[in-house]
Amino acid sequence: MDTSFLESFVAVVEHGSIAEAARRRNLTPAAVAQRIHALEREFDTQLLARSGRTVKPTEAGAKILERSRQFLQDVRDLKAHAIGDIAAGQLRVGAIATALNSIVPDILSLLAREYPQLNLYVAPGTSDSLFAQVRNGDLDAAIIVEPEFAIPKTCGWQVLREEPLVVLVPSSLRISDANTALRSQPFIRYDRNARGGRIADGYLRKTGIQPQERFELTSLTAIALMVDRGLGVSLVPDWSPPWPEGLSLTKLPITGSSYVRRLGLVWLRGSVRMRLIQAFLEEAIKAIA
Repeated sequence: MDTSFLESFVAVVEHGSIAEAARRRNLTPAAVAQRIHALEREFDTQLLARSGRTVKPTEAGAKILERSRQFLQDVRDLKAHAIGDIAAGQLRVGAIATALNSIVPDILSLLAREYPQLNLYVAPGTSDSLFAQVRNGDLDAAIIVEPEFAIPKTCGWQVLREEPLVVLVPSSLRISDANTALRSQPFIRYDRNARGGRIADGYLRKTGIQPQERFELTSLTAIALMVDRGLGVSLVPDWSPPWPEGLSLTKLPITGSSYVRRLGLVWLRGSVRMRLIQAFLEEAIKAIA
């Protein structure tokens, strides 16, 4: 069943440009444009409005967008049923940035070796947005930070890695106590919109520490680089390597076992691609062990 024309249409809308959709699908922009033109001839109406380099759906395009997405998902489900217990077909997985830059490449390497027929699509995002996409069926599973609320029974959850909070200080700083460093040095805060940042904020509130805040950043890598440059100290999860090379940092542990960021895999229990999700989970556990 050839669904490539609809897939190209949906990809252009989601990425906002023909060029980006072509890059994501390993096609030329001309090939994607040809597919869109063929669809427009088939429906006898314009589906996309072009303005410079950006593209948006027309009224007609917007009307068929959700039905197109649902149709493509139904096709994926049919393929999963046909394949049965064989770990083959397409799996759509999301992952937060620190997972993409650390454990995900190892997982994908194991999957490529063990399940060569598995076609994996990996989407970046925040924990909140990825969890929502899993619940509404846009993604089959996602590596996220454990939510602050109870995970619904319709979803499966498996912790992959626990990351206790540590205080990052430059190695040249002669301080060995985490709380002393937080009270006395300029502070680089991990974004409170992130789950790890909220865990860190909870620790500061619990201990009554009011740091001399200098920056608030979303990127853990950027935080590590700034601490290395002597711009301050930070309270962050001890995330999985690799870290940037050449850093001269010291990690000071804090007291309190509850201040931990947990990374895990979440999925829908009733998914027709459960065999593929299970294969991904098995290789994820191997990669982290």
